[in-house]
Amino acid sequence: MDIFKLHYPGTVDIDNAESYSLAVGFFDGLHKGHQTVIAEAKRRAEELGIRSAVMTFDPHPSHLFGEGKDKVGYITQFPEKVRVLESMGVDALFVVTFDWALASLSPEQFVDIFIKGLRVMHVTAGFDFTFGSKGAGTMEHMAMLADGAFGTTVIDKVTDRDEKISSTRIRQLLAEGNVEETATLLNRPFRTVGIVVHGEKRGRQLGFPTANVLPDDDTVLPANGVYAVRFMTDGITRNGVCSVGVKPTFHESGIPPIVEVNVLDFDGDLYGKEVAVDWVKYLRKEEKFDSVDALIEQMVIDKQQARDILTA
Repeated sequence: MDIFKLHYPGTVDIDNAESYSLAVGFFDGLHKGHQTVIAEAKRRAEELGIRSAVMTFDPHPSHLFGEGKDKVGYITQFPEKVRVLESMGVDALFVVTFDWALASLSPEQFVDIFIKGLRVMHVTAGFDFTFGSKGAGTMEHMAMLADGAFGTTVIDKVTDRDEKISSTRIRQLLAEGNVEETATLLNRPFRTVGIVVHGEKRGRQLGFPTANVLPDDDTVLPANGVYAVRFMTDGITRNGVCSVGVKPTFHESGIPPIVEVNVLDFDGDLYGKEVAVDWVKYLRKEEKFDSVDALIEQMVIDKQQARDILTA
């Protein structure tokens, strides 16, 4: 998959004579709704004999317009977004810098520069996609602004249990620790990618060595608690039990959540490696134990529960 990073004004033109069927949106999560939009763009590409493409924006608009708590965390980190799009067979990815210059474009300017200027022959988007200054442009406007230069398709809302599948809904599920329903809406397990860093090494002292995974700052994590997970590194997938939280038995509140994975049946050096954690099932909430022995007893139970779930 070709990746083009575009910035306005500046790097917008690309050295490419290809034409595209384009799916456009922010696509955080790449959930089933997004997959429906992209699948339709791919279908149109095959029908027209042109390349399929996805256009996304970076950073999330809330990082430009929001302040503090209004800034949303990412469900899908960029490397994971690339991986999923490649697995879907998308030919090209346009990553457009979302800044004040882009946000100030009129709908007409956006279409002229980022649709017609990129040789797009068909645009597919969700019913609620907007573009241009203050989101003034809708897909109805997109069709009018095409002026015969390209076609458009609007995808209606995609639902699960009569409720719209959305990134907002997925963030809420993760905040509840509901990684199983999250996986249903994503069509794959929710994944966190990060680097294994040195921690307090307390797990090793307790007989449960853990990989301390440091994800990007803007990444959404599931609710604090203990989970059965899959752990991937160096092309190998292993089972694990993961704790995310502040380790209240040893710490007071006020520290950022820590992601620690006890990789089952593994004893090796993971420091500095990029790893991925697929969250499979919530086991229990984070607890403060009265003693280290009580914590160890519960960790033995957690480990066996995770093993039973992941080997079933």
